[in-house]
Amino acid sequence: MPKKVETIVLHDSSTPVLGDVQKGGNVVLTNLEYVLNQARANSLWPLTFGLACCAIEMMSTVASRFDLARFGSEAFRATPRQADVMIIAGRLSKKMAPVLRQIYDQMPEPKWVISMGACASSGGVYNNYAIVQGTDQVVPVDVYVPGCPPSPDALIYAFLKLQEKVKRGTRPQSFKDLRLVEFADPRHLEEVEA
Repeated sequence: MPKKVETIVLHDSSTPVLGDVQKGGNVVLTNLEYVLNQARANSLWPLTFGLACCAIEMMSTVASRFDLARFGSEAFRATPRQADVMIIAGRLSKKMAPVLRQIYDQMPEPKWVISMGACASSGGVYNNYAIVQGTDQVVPVDVYVPGCPPSPDALIYAFLKLQEKVKRGTRPQSFKDLRLVEFADPRHLEEVEA
């Protein structure tokens, strides 16, 4: 007995049908900024700025046990011109602060900063004249990693949080974007257009 094979095509009234050819299918609409943010979030290249004991924990995040490469950040850069995430690991002295700012300024836009450890985030136990009491006084910080020293798991979690932030695309790019007024003349203030 011969078998009859029938092709059943399901379509609604909004899908155009030309003869036996059905037009339509999956369509994705988005904007270019969203696609770029997704690509940036999954390929963050960190710049190492290890200043103290937290740098050992930062180095162990790329070892085989924790493997930061799973999140697209395996390429630790030695030059600021190839990096987009600065990890400040350890206490920041006032002598090193101008160097940190210079390296931050050499990084291309967009750029992000992770402050790793209690010393980098708030000065830690070093409440004296030689240590900067928080790296956010020198550069804008996006993610703070608590601990003394923080574990490699904590730094990986910070990378995940930074990836979420990059995907959303909400971040002022510099201190100038954060400033609402600027001093043209010391006697009066001028509004800055946003």
